[in-house]
Amino acid sequence: MARLFEYQSKELLKKQNIPVPSGKVCQTPKQASDAAREINKPVAIKAQTWFTGRAAVGGIGFAENPEEASGIAKNILGKTIRNFTVGEVLVEEKLSIKDEMFASITIDDLERAPVLLFSLKGGSGIEKIARDYPESIIKYTIDINSGLRDFEALNLLRKFDIEGKILLQVSRLLVNLVKVALAYEARSVEINPIAVTEEGKVFAADCRITVDDYAVFRHPDLGITYARELDAPPTPLDKLAYSIEKDDYRGTFYFIQLEKNFKKNERYLGFHGAGGGGSMMSMDAIQRRGYKLANFCDTSGNPPASKVYRAAKIILSQKGIDGYFGSGSGVASQEQIHSARGLVKAFLEENLNIPAVIRLGGNMEEKAVEILQNYTKGVPAPVEGYTKDDSADYCAERMDELLKEYKPLKDNKKPEVGLKKVDYEFETVTGSVKFQYDLCMKCSSKICIESCEPNILKLENGAPVLAVSVADAKKGKCTECLGCELECRMHGENGCYVDLPVEDFA
Repeated sequence: MARLFEYQSKELLKKQNIPVPSGKVCQTPKQASDAAREINKPVAIKAQTWFTGRAAVGGIGFAENPEEASGIAKNILGKTIRNFTVGEVLVEEKLSIKDEMFASITIDDLERAPVLLFSLKGGSGIEKIARDYPESIIKYTIDINSGLRDFEALNLLRKFDIEGKILLQVSRLLVNLVKVALAYEARSVEINPIAVTEEGKVFAADCRITVDDYAVFRHPDLGITYARELDAPPTPLDKLAYSIEKDDYRGTFYFIQLEKNFKKNERYLGFHGAGGGGSMMSMDAIQRRGYKLANFCDTSGNPPASKVYRAAKIILSQKGIDGYFGSGSGVASQEQIHSARGLVKAFLEENLNIPAVIRLGGNMEEKAVEILQNYTKGVPAPVEGYTKDDSADYCAERMDELLKEYKPLKDNKKPEVGLKKVDYEFETVTGSVKFQYDLCMKCSSKICIESCEPNILKLENGAPVLAVSVADAKKGKCTECLGCELECRMHGENGCYVDLPVEDFA
């Protein structure tokens, strides 16, 4: 789920006429000082993070004047809180709070609808408040067609003894909060606290909004470039992986970098799973042997070989990993030869210099293991393939043994990839297929034609050409199975290359 920062969430509230304290987001102490001077009142300086409980860990401070605001901002900016490095602070008017309330809207899977929670008690420790004072909470299922109407909000709030002027303001806030949640397809919206000031005014003092990943593309105005649920901003590799996934609907590619600072006394593995449950079981198996995971990656839902290839390239770009461990559910319905080919192409291009253990359980698993092991014999490091009959624990054991035995080459050079010249090429969904005809004419097997699973290649004057239109190949007739390149490499004259660009992240 894509999370918004507090200041972003408040902008959406303001658009829907929900009162928020006046303030500005700042990246430097000077900006914080200028903002405090402009507000011309005591201010709160709040670290912009994706989690709550900031006050308890030094993420919120209060200042009486611009000089104090600058000093507090200096202490907060750049501070790492729960693995989150603070890059911005929100400087806003300090409210004179008399009472605090709580409101949230979440998607309830049982109700199959948004559900409003409102509590007369809010602030820090709302979970404990809900447990200790259940009578202070109301729950109401929202009709997505009609939203929350004024009379419905008033009827809900009349359960509590709320002063009339405050009652009307809170009622209007709840009605508009539902409008925000529905307009932006939020998985959750939370205001904590709803602040009632000494002057009798109601404000959204703090707010969190999380937008459904699959709705992000419908809301470009939000500026969300990474629709994944994280507890810290995405790394460059996270962003690169997401850019690949969001533009390629075939199968699923999920990548999260877990380690940014590799420690010399620890051993890290690049992890490549397929299927959530099996991946977690496999991660447990490797961690029980004392290894740490540099990343989590999942390619499932029958992805093309090209997507698996890019996933492997991204995993291998992590300079601190000692091994490559791939293991998923073991009973996946996807075609495992596609995964094997994607891995092989990446391993060959990187001249794999770390041990790899890959468990490929599912359709055509025996053929997949054969491709994986036979086609990677030229790389320096050992590559072992296993099927569903081999447990994740056994594969983890083999990974441990290989890591203890293998010593990586100190000077490992990647081979040159591609062709010296291109005589014929066509575009695919995410890349292109290229041929060098002087090599093709030497080839007696013409294996590229036979290995083309979608049957879109044919021979013309002894050389491979498209048997479908260029437009059809680009639209998806070419499934990017990588069969033509790898079979040509192993059984032909190496005159075929599938170019699948991946951003240079070296």
